[in-house]
Parts: sequence; structure tokens; C-alpha cells
Amino acid sequence: MAVGADGSVIPNPLISFGESQGGRNLLLMLGAAIVLAVMAGVWMWSQQPEYRVLFSNFSDRDGGAIVTQLQQMNVPYKFAEGGGAIMVPAEQVHDTRLRIAAMGLPKGGNVGFELMENQKLGVSQFLEQVNFQRALEGELARSIQSIGVVESARVHLAMPKASVFVRDQQKPTASVVLNLQTGRPLSEQQVSAIVHLVASSVPELPPGNISVIDQNGNLLSDTSKAAKANGLDPTQLKYVQEIQQNIVRRIESIITPIVGPNNVRAEATADIDFSTSEQAAETYKPNSPPNQSTMRSQQTSESQGSNPGAGGVPGALSNQPSANATAPINPAAPAVPVTPGATTVATPGAGATATTTTPSQKELTVNYEVDKTVRYVQQPMGGVKRISVAVVVNFKQVVDKTGNVVATALTEAERLQITDLAKEAMGFNKDRGDTLNVVNTAFAGVPKEIFPEVPIWKKPEMIQLAKEFGKYAVGGIVLLYLFFGVLRPMLKKFNTPAKKINTVVDDESDESETPEMNAALNAEQADEVAPEPAGQSYQQNLDLAKQLAKDDPKVVANIVKNWVSGNE
Repeated sequence: MAVGADGSVIPNPLISFGESQGGRNLLLMLGAAIVLAVMAGVWMWSQQPEYRVLFSNFSDRDGGAIVTQLQQMNVPYKFAEGGGAIMVPAEQVHDTRLRIAAMGLPKGGNVGFELMENQKLGVSQFLEQVNFQRALEGELARSIQSIGVVESARVHLAMPKASVFVRDQQKPTASVVLNLQTGRPLSEQQVSAIVHLVASSVPELPPGNISVIDQNGNLLSDTSKAAKANGLDPTQLKYVQEIQQNIVRRIESIITPIVGPNNVRAEATADIDFSTSEQAAETYKPNSPPNQSTMRSQQTSESQGSNPGAGGVPGALSNQPSANATAPINPAAPAVPVTPGATTVATPGAGATATTTTPSQKELTVNYEVDKTVRYVQQPMGGVKRISVAVVVNFKQVVDKTGNVVATALTEAERLQITDLAKEAMGFNKDRGDTLNVVNTAFAGVPKEIFPEVPIWKKPEMIQLAKEFGKYAVGGIVLLYLFFGVLRPMLKKFNTPAKKINTVVDDESDESETPEMNAALNAEQADEVAPEPAGQSYQQNLDLAKQLAKDDPKVVANIVKNWVSGNE
């Protein structure tokens, strides 16, 4: 309140509005609305849902399409990881992901055969070929990205134009660029699978014309160096490892029931022959005793000379018929030796005897069976050439008389028993050069690393639980404080009638008022503002007011006038 030059009190409009019944009600309602708004905000903050990742590592085009669909579906979302991930409430993740996937999102940035659906009328043949090649590259990239190790992929195809001339024909080539997951390399089998996938998808594309490169620029499809380095391809190495692991597993499984679990260790080395050989042989042996020989065929050839020619003295005499036979007068001529195989022929004539020889030939060919052995041997690859196995057995645990556990070495009989079992399990072959070494020794205990016990308040699950509980607890405390400490008192003031407070003297009061009257008015105001003494009854206050009205009626009249004017 301000005091005028004449000593009168000038009332403040704001204070007068606040002290009025309507002003107090309006302020109480405004304060209650503010408190209710704060309580609603605290409640919504405590009930804020947990967000989880819906999609991540998407292209900008896919991100815009996903956000548009979320807005149409009225699903709340927010960005994380610098805009690289879209998060939605945890209870709506799976449903939203399936609904967006049904719309074909995200597309992954690669354009597939859907590019052919947007062909325009009048497109040239060259553009159609380019679109087909782009679609094929996109489909291959999508197929390669389905491998778990591959994060993203790009495929480049170089498809030459077809030619009718054989000498001008060229084979297509392909290049595949892979972006692999961090710390997850591709195996040789996976690289080979990618190469054959691309080769099988493009006509007349040989696997040798395909290059596979990772994000670091390493050529993954060049396996010639690795093959030349050890002479084995990954399939053969895997085969050797499987054989060795199988041998170790069989040995440990047969010995473990005897010595107990974790008391036997075995390692095997298998020498595998991956060479392929073929052998064909024919062996001829002399016949067994001659009398047991078998005749296979016999051929006989016989020839004889022609008849002897005419003999005698040329002339008419030799053409005459022969005379009657007569006994020779002359003594017998000496015998002419006859050649074997010749025929002797006597030719009469002129009293003389002539002999001629006729040659003859006879051939005999006999064929006998000869011993023959034909052998054709084909040795497949992957045969075991030699196996070496080492077995270590721990000392057995024996309880002595005092009840203590003592490590004791195996006896010779027990060691021989374990050796025999290991030989049977590994398929020991002495002729093949297999070796087995069984050693009985005490295992060195692995010292257990003692980790300090994590206090209960540092455990991740307890921290998460504390965060959840703290969020609800803080929200509840703030709501209770606002309700009982702010809103409830304001409501009580709103429902309680306004307290009568003495006001100042009106500006239009009589100037003839004496200082004694002002002092009395101030005393009255002080009495009304001051708290009532304990034990003072209503009747005493009423008597005091009557006495004041009798003593100074003008002051009482001014007070009533101020009440009527509304300045309570």
C-alpha cells in the first residue's frame, strides 16, 4: 500500500485484486492447473515405453520410406546411433517389422527384377539390355547378402555382345565386392559357393572369370597360392582333420570310463595319401610240367611233286608203241639211291630202264596254351598311409589310510591295458607303420583365476532394476508432493471463505480526522490482524467492537464503507 501526501493510504490494484474473493479464486484455479499439468508430465515420463531397434544400416531412401510407413501406422519412433537406426516401442517391434517387411521394405539399396516392371513404351533394345543387366546384378547382390557373414555386396557383370563368328566370341566376366561383418572372415567354402552362385546365374560364365574382393581390397577367389603352398585344397584338409578328430574321440571315449573324466588327453596325426593311381599288367609264365600242357590248335600241311616227264631218244622211235617185255640180257644195273620222300618211276623204252624222283613236303603245326595273368588295379585317393597317436593319462586318485587323496601312478598292467584299448580304438596296423605312445604322468593343475566379487549394486541386472524402480519411485514421490504439498492446500484455500481484513482508509475520508483517529484506526487494524489471544471468546470481541463504535463512530463508518466498496 502507498501513503498519500495527506497521510491517507492508497490501495494497490494488484493487492486489492489478490485480496478479493474473485481474484483469489482465479489464482487458486491457475495454480491448480499448473500443478495438474506438472503431475501429468511426471506421470507420462514415468510411463514412457522402452524403445528397441527396428531397422539399422539402411540406405537413405529406405529410411525415408520406413519413416513414412510408421507415420501412416501411427507408431511412435525415434532415431539412434546418429540416425543410423530407427527405434520403436519394445512391445511393437515384431509386429511393426513384419508389417513393414510385407511392404517390401527395406529394399537394401539394390534394384532387382522389379526394375523391369517400370518399362516405358518405346524403350530401345540397348536400354532394355542395360536394365536387364542391372536387375540381374541386383538379384545376385541380394542373394549374396543372405549369407550371414556378408553385410552388403555389389556385383558387376561384363557381358560382351553376342557375335555370329566363333573367333570373335568372348566369355562374360564378373566382379563381386563384399563388405563383411567386423571380425568375421569368409571361409574358402563360402568363397567357392559365391563363385559358383554367380557362374550358375549367368550363361556361359566360367568360374575362373569371377573375382571376389572384400572391403579391404583382398582377392578372395584366388585359391591357387594356397593350393600350391601345401598341395591340399580346403576339402582335403577338412577330411584329414575329421579323421584325426574321429581317432581322438574314439580313444578318449574308450579310456575315460577307466581313468575318469578329464584324466586323459589324446592327439592323432594321420598321413593321408591323396594321389590317385591306376595299374594294368599282363604276366606270362612258363607252362607247368609239359605233360600238363593243353593243346589249343593243330595244323597239318602236306604237298607232293608233279608226274615225271617223257623219257627216251627223241625221234620217231620214241613215238612207237612199246614192244613186249623181255628178260634183260645184261646183268642188273647198279641200284640208284632213292631220295626219301621221292617216288621211283620206271619208264620203258629202247631196251633201257630210266628212273626219276618226285619231291614231296609235309608240315605239322601244334599250338599249346600259355599261362597269362591280366591285372588292373585302381587305387582311390584318401587312403591312410600312417597314423601316429600320443595319449597322456593322469595319475589315478587313491585314498590312503588317513583319508587323504593321493595321486598314484598306474601299474604296468593298467598301462598295458590302456595301450591295448587305444590300439584297438585307433585301428593300429604294424605293417603300415602306425605308432602309439602312452604316457602316465600327473596333470598340472590350472590355477583358477579368482575374480573379485562384484557388489550387488554393480551388477548389470541390479543396475537395470534400480533404474526402472527409481523411475517409478521418483515419479511417485513427485506426484505425492505436488498433490499433498501444493494442490491440496490450494483446494482448501479455494473452499475456505475469505478472511475479513481491515483495509486502509478511503481516499475520500474527511480531512478533519485527527491524528488520534488515525492512531485508533491503526490500533484496530493491528488488533484485527494480530492473532486472537488464547481463551478470548466471541462475546468479548463483540463487546470490544460495540465499545469502539460508541467511542469513534466515524472510524467504524469508514471501515464499513471500505467493506461495501469491495476492498476486503
